[in-house]
This record gives sequence, structure tokens and C-alpha cells, in this order.
Amino acid sequence: MFIRMIFKAFFRQKKKMLMIAFTIALGASLATAMLSVMLDVGDKINQELKAYGANITVTPKSSSVISDLYDVDGENVTGSYLAEDELGNIKTIFWAFNIVDYTPFVTVSAQMDNGSDINVTGVWFNHYMSLPTGEELYAGITSLRTWWEITDGEWIDESEAGEENCAMVGAQVAQEYGISAGDTIHVRGSASDVDLVVKGIFDDGGDEDDSVFVPLDTAQALADMDGKIDSIEVSALTTPDNELSQKAARDPSSLSVSQYETWYCTAYVSSICYQIEEVITDSVASAVRQVADSEGQILDKTQLLMILITILSMVGAALGIMNLVTASVMERTQELGLMKAIGAHTGAITGLVLTEILVTAVIGGMAGYFAGLGFAQIIGQTVFSSSIEIRPMVIPIVAVLVIAVTLAGCVPAMRMVRKLRPTEVLHGK
Repeated sequence: MFIRMIFKAFFRQKKKMLMIAFTIALGASLATAMLSVMLDVGDKINQELKAYGANITVTPKSSSVISDLYDVDGENVTGSYLAEDELGNIKTIFWAFNIVDYTPFVTVSAQMDNGSDINVTGVWFNHYMSLPTGEELYAGITSLRTWWEITDGEWIDESEAGEENCAMVGAQVAQEYGISAGDTIHVRGSASDVDLVVKGIFDDGGDEDDSVFVPLDTAQALADMDGKIDSIEVSALTTPDNELSQKAARDPSSLSVSQYETWYCTAYVSSICYQIEEVITDSVASAVRQVADSEGQILDKTQLLMILITILSMVGAALGIMNLVTASVMERTQELGLMKAIGAHTGAITGLVLTEILVTAVIGGMAGYFAGLGFAQIIGQTVFSSSIEIRPMVIPIVAVLVIAVTLAGCVPAMRMVRKLRPTEVLHGK
């Protein structure tokens, strides 16, 4: 009987039930889309911010101390270096898969034929690496300096033969000495000299416009620095800092055992720096605060926006359900009053109406969930040019929200049912 009454109510009020289901579906779809994007947006934003360069720099320990004391950042004034053969160790840390890209740097002084001094910086451009873990990747400055504008020529491609004697020349150097792509420049270091074919002219818009960039081996040969590097720039996907990561950054030994395990096994920039220091001898890894802080701030604001949109969508759905359910009960006052008159308890009538609305809510919620997944993919492709990962945990969250919103929207109607007096209703009052 109970089920038959529910079905009859559906058929008698098809339009209102469809409107209730549609309202719930709209709220559920928006909530699903926002939650799916919010749970996946961290990696997306991190990937987008990689266009602004590395967020971790690794330097020799003694150079780091001198830089902090005398503000000579970027200058190797101690004569200490990192070992090139340890570069592969960076991809063996706990968070190895969060290391997106990295490149070593070594800067040497050289002279051109006209006697002018220039800085020659050796780096990886698109260096091929085959790691013991079986992972293969191309690492280098090509993807770490995406903002460089190549005004003439093209990037150096290390996979091509003869590229070891090529150079990328900064815009200021090129303008000062009249250098163009395709020219050959002769530079002399303290240990050897080399003819470099200018592969491209780049405009950095900063200090690097004063430099000439060459493959790492070429710069090392100029100053007899085989196997030595000045620093490493690392681009890593990180989790925004919180109180725990800030405490660990100041002093990891101050953490309790459980705090240390949580920090070490979370991709905070401080924990990744710590792990890099473990595998690179006598090194100090530090976060580039401008990039690392921007990641956290942008992610927090984006997630807050998603949460607010979700809340507002569910509030709107609750208001819509409230109006529709109240209108439905008002239309059925005679039916409900008759049920009370023949002995039905208020609780039973309330349960009947709630069951009808909850069944409608389940149907609308399921339709809204799948529609929301589609909306999430549209957002992912439009904003990030990649798909949004489907998170199973979104299902129970949306289910709870749908039930909570439905029950909240039914409150005024349920109060109306409880106050309903059969004598008044049946007499048309």
C-alpha cells in the first residue's frame, strides 16, 4: 500500500516531481563539478605555474652560507661545487615522481676575440636521462625557461649531432656585439677555447640577457671543471605549506616521530628540499619563495572559490525544493487531511511525503552526478587543457549534500503537514 501510494503521488504530480528532480540535479551537477575540479586542481595549478620556472634551487653548502651572510646570491665565491654524477639521485627520492624537471648550472668567465669578458653558462637543454628505476625523461632549461622569447633562430637540441658546440646568446650580448643566429663566435676560457655556432638569440627580460648559454660539457671544458656544477634548479609539484611544514622548514629535528613521518611523506616543498639534500652531497636545497608561495596562495583561493560556489549552488537548490515541496503539499491538503481523518498518524503522513521527495532526490542526484562529471571535464579541457580525474570520494560527499539539502528544503512543508487539521481542510478552510 505504501509503495502504491508513492507511485500514485508521482503520477498525479509528475510536473512538480520533475521540477524537484531537475532542481536537485542542477545543484548536484554543480557540486560534483566543483568538488571534482577542487580535488584535482592542485596538480593542475602546479603544472600551470611550472611555466614560471623552478621552485627549488640546490647549491653547495658553503656557497649557501656565504650567500646568506653577504647577499651574493647566484655567485660561487667559495670555489665549492656539486658533483655532476649525483644529478640522477634527485629522481630517486621519495617524491621522485613529483620532480617535473631540473637542470644543472655552471657559470665560467670567458673572453671574446675583441677582448670583452662574458659569462658563459653551461646547462642541460633537453638532456636525455635513463634512470636505474627504468624511468626515461628529458630534462633541461628548455622547459624551465618557457618565458624566454626566441627572437632569432631556435632552441639547442641536444639530441642532434654537433649541438655541443652551439650557443644561445642573450639579447643584450647579441645587441652589444652584433651577433645573429647562425654566426660563429670564438670564446676563450681559462683552460681552453672553442668556436660556438649561435643557434638562437633569446630575450629573458632579466639578468640572463647578459649571458651566453651552452651545453654543460662545453662550459666545463672552458674552465677545466669536468664533473663540477655550481647549482641545480628543480621544478617540483608541491603541496601548499601549513604550520607543520613551516615548523619542519625551521628545524626538522623539532618534530615528533608522527609529525616527521607525516611531513616527510607529504609533498611539501620543505620535505622535498630535505630529501634532495639527503641524496646530493654537501648541498643546501631551498625553495624559491616567490614561486612556492604563489602556488599555495593561488591554490587556496581557487579551492575557496570552488567551495563557495558549491555552497551557493546547494543553498539555491534548497530554496527551490522548499518552494516546490510546499506548493505540492498545499495542493494535496485535502488528500492529506482525509488521511488524517481516517486515522493516519502525522508521522506516517510525514514519512510518506518525505519518502516521495527523497526518491525524487535520489533520481535527480544520480542524474546530476553524471552531468557534473561532464561539466568537470569541460572545465578541465577549457581551463587546463587536460581531463579532470574522477575521484570516488566525490560520490558520498554529493550524496550527503543532496540528502541534507532535500531534508532542509522539506522542513517548511513538514511543519505545514503537522499543523494540518482535518476538520478545517475537509470543510474547505
